[in-house]
Amino acid sequence: MKKLITLSLVASTTLAFASTASDVRYLKTEIENLKAEIATLKGSDTKIKKTLNEVKAHDAKDNIKFSADLRTSVDNISYDMADGTERKKDALYSTRLWLNMAYAPTPNLIFKGQIAYNKAFGATFMDVTGMPQRGFGFDTFDWITNEALTGDELKLRQAYWLYMGDDFFGTGMGWTASVGRRPSTTGFLSNLREDDEEQSPLGHMIDVEFDGASAMLKLGDITGVSGMSFKVCLGQGSTDAAPRLSGAADYAESDNVLDDVKLAGFIFVPYDDGQFQVKTMMYRAWDLPGYTMAAIRTTMDNDPTTNPTMTTMGDMDGAVISVLINGLSDDGYLSDVKLFGSLAWSKTHPNTAEGMLGSADEETGMSYWFGLQAPVPEIGGKFGLEYNHGDEYWRPFTYGEDTMVGSKLAVRGDAIEAYYTRELTKGLSFSVRYTYMDYEYTGSNSFFGTDGMAMKIDDIKTAVTTVNQMGGLNNVMAAAAAGNITPQQANDLAMAVTMAPNVVDEAHDIRAYIRYRF
Repeated sequence: MKKLITLSLVASTTLAFASTASDVRYLKTEIENLKAEIATLKGSDTKIKKTLNEVKAHDAKDNIKFSADLRTSVDNISYDMADGTERKKDALYSTRLWLNMAYAPTPNLIFKGQIAYNKAFGATFMDVTGMPQRGFGFDTFDWITNEALTGDELKLRQAYWLYMGDDFFGTGMGWTASVGRRPSTTGFLSNLREDDEEQSPLGHMIDVEFDGASAMLKLGDITGVSGMSFKVCLGQGSTDAAPRLSGAADYAESDNVLDDVKLAGFIFVPYDDGQFQVKTMMYRAWDLPGYTMAAIRTTMDNDPTTNPTMTTMGDMDGAVISVLINGLSDDGYLSDVKLFGSLAWSKTHPNTAEGMLGSADEETGMSYWFGLQAPVPEIGGKFGLEYNHGDEYWRPFTYGEDTMVGSKLAVRGDAIEAYYTRELTKGLSFSVRYTYMDYEYTGSNSFFGTDGMAMKIDDIKTAVTTVNQMGGLNNVMAAAAAGNITPQQANDLAMAVTMAPNVVDEAHDIRAYIRYRF
């Protein structure tokens, strides 16, 4: 019996082991099959990822990336005129839209463009002479066409390509080159009040739209000096090319218009480590336009058929050094405080008998500009305060500055500005700003001829007071005829009284805006 039981156990154990071995072989086969399927799936996944990457790369190359900047603002503006009157607009509402484009077909090459719209709320009617209020005069001038309030059309503001090289002819220096309608507004330091990234030029001297080219060498790559660079800039501010189908020679030089306005200069950055920044700029502009005295008189003859025309007046040099301390300490509150100073110089080179800026001599102008920007911990945001001064013959190219009452940096006198800017939520910000300009001399926002003449405004105001005390211009002329005053004195008084209603003594602009960027 025991033998039978033992044999049964052996037989059953043998059968069990046989069954287990068969199952193992089966499982091994299934595992190998699964491995093969997984390998196949991985291969397919790799192909899919490769295809997706190719599609993404293709789409990236074939699509321009867009972003938008929409600002709605209201300005309260007022002017105190030299004759004692006031001109103002209590609430000037406007909308500014920038549609930005960017496209990088390679890591070294970028295209950038910007379409702009800048318009006051509401329609505009014809004035009493039958001419449009806006979109007809100098508000469409190419240097400021997108900075001025015009119509409801979209216009080109920027369009250029930028190449960024890694090694300039084996020197080890990085370099860039760019051509097109360049970003030449809201430059270094001016960008702080605007809450924008800085553009190419130094804002103290150049803030206009311009067509041109630039090339930069990153000298810091070989000198070891942080941020050192040298950029050459070329620009063209006007053209004398004849229009298409205007005669026998399309686009040839025309004798009926002014010579080409051209500019060449450089921007040298001796040091920039992000916290301490020093930037310099120097340029010459050729064949600058302006009005002669004869042209200005046509605006006073009450004859609608006579209009002033510009004349090429001469050349001008400009230079500026600007310093920004971006953080007064490495940490804490002062690390977010910005402090800056800038000193600028201009010099005229007249090539007409009438001269430039009302003077037949070469005249030098100076300006200085200081400011700070600091965070406001209690409520968030940042506060800024700026002051600048310009002397008698100071003349920059800041016609495009974003101020409704004219360029504060062009002021021949003193300007003070305070602003507060805060981000409300991601992409949405708010700002309020007050700009005050106290003019000492005339011609601050004019061109380069007699229209830019520097006359002391206090002298004009004194002349107006004198004429009023004498009972009017008729009595002034009678006094000259009687020999009580000289004919020259009478003419000077008459000119001052004629000019005074159009001479700004002080200007104010209070602005508030909501800005959406994405």
